[in-house]
Amino acid sequence: MKQYNRLIFVDTDDTRRAPMAEMIMKNKFLLGPLTVDSRGLVVLFPEPVDQKAEAVLASNGYTMEGYRSAQLTQEDIADDVLLLTMEDDQKTKIWEQFECAKHVYTLTEYVKASGDISPLYGEPLMVYGQCFERLSRLIDDLVVGLNEKEILSIGGGK
Repeated sequence: MKQYNRLIFVDTDDTRRAPMAEMIMKNKFLLGPLTVDSRGLVVLFPEPVDQKAEAVLASNGYTMEGYRSAQLTQEDIADDVLLLTMEDDQKTKIWEQFECAKHVYTLTEYVKASGDISPLYGEPLMVYGQCFERLSRLIDDLVVGLNEKEILSIGGGK
């Protein structure tokens, strides 16, 4: 089974869904070492996380202090890097724009769920909260899957 050393959540501009997913994931218990980041497909300049996303994260005990969005680059792509997008179109763009992008999935696809994680731009705070809850559930499933793979690799079931 494939083991990853790095996980990157990818969104359009890296200021809403991907940073929320990153923060949720960084606060989960993983059996193996995994660097977790987020990136955007179109980041013109580093920005802080969206104010509504920050408010939802803060209300759930997370802080994004010092966070700045970052562009996905070819240097982020490697054989031991798992890229999880929020939408199917983002996955396609990565395949079109980057060489050797082998391990690219939507978050929902990777955990065997369905549908895209809808964009949040212009949505009310309540929709951000609903997105946070959905991301939390999906990431719980992601953590279970990654931990199971880690157990299999430790037990020699690669």
